[in-house]
Amino acid sequence: MKSQLQGLADPSKFQGPISIDGISPEILKSMLNSMSIIRKTEQQLAKGRQEGLIGGPVHLGVGQEAIAVGISQLLQKTDRVFGAHRSHSHLLALNPDFYRLFAEVLGKASGFSKGMGGSMHLFDQANGFFGSTPIVAGTASLAVGAAMAANLQNLNNVGVAYIGDGAVEEGVVHESFNLAKIQNAPVLFAIENNLFSSHMHISLRQPNDKISRFAEANEIPYELVDGNDVVAVFSAAKKQISDMREGKGPRLLELITYRWYGHVDWREDVDVGVNRSTEDLENWKLRDPLKRLCDSMIKKGIWSKEEHDKLDKEIDDKIFKAWNKAIKDDYPHRSSTLKYVYSEQNQEDI
Repeated sequence: MKSQLQGLADPSKFQGPISIDGISPEILKSMLNSMSIIRKTEQQLAKGRQEGLIGGPVHLGVGQEAIAVGISQLLQKTDRVFGAHRSHSHLLALNPDFYRLFAEVLGKASGFSKGMGGSMHLFDQANGFFGSTPIVAGTASLAVGAAMAANLQNLNNVGVAYIGDGAVEEGVVHESFNLAKIQNAPVLFAIENNLFSSHMHISLRQPNDKISRFAEANEIPYELVDGNDVVAVFSAAKKQISDMREGKGPRLLELITYRWYGHVDWREDVDVGVNRSTEDLENWKLRDPLKRLCDSMIKKGIWSKEEHDKLDKEIDDKIFKAWNKAIKDDYPHRSSTLKYVYSEQNQEDI
């Protein structure tokens, strides 16, 4: 397969500093802080899973932090964001409460979903995160419905659907593209194209590695973006979300990125999948979205190595305390097993 992604799928390219011109230092520092929190949170989750402290599978997105962070800078708490099975970053970019995420993944009652959802069933509606699910493409149509509802309610809110490249092989995604266009729904389809669906490279699954070709088929305006350049993500999302709020209908961002860990848990999975090699992985790590932003800020004189070391230490300390607090938290009481399965009204009817 000849790549149609304008060189973005080549891990040996786009490894240097990024352009930060026109972006305020406050926004840049905010995005660097948010990406750092997400990175360190997921690294702690990887360690916890490897040590056997987490009972269920954990799907990690280390290396992909720029996508959720760049988009979330433009979102409001009243917007409606939907994730998938790899959604820690989507939630934390809206609300950096890693303590409650730790608690949830550990199955503790203090977690986002009261310990009932684990890593893949997250929910934080107060901050705009309407849920994630391990069902591939399971939330694409929900995001369209939420965007349509915002229109009917005369609210200036948007829906966001985070979708992987594998999810576009599900029929509901194409139905969602079509319905969003026909209904002029203000929904952003954020395609996290990391070139792998589980362990299988896109060249083994599709005749073309450009997912945004489906936007063309549905006449949805789109942009192809380096998903490891947080400023590029921010700038593209800013234009698209502004258009959506102005009533111009759905938009699609195809964001080319790569996950450092394998499909699930802490392993790198360099021994599975035709094209997932150690060489590719090391090249993608040189395209680290955190390092590229940090280096660019230092080069411009708005950040320093000393400031970055201080930020790292502060986050490390907070992560350590939050993890140990979550470890000691209580599990849900056994009496709550069915409490959140049925509504109170339905329970009375039983």
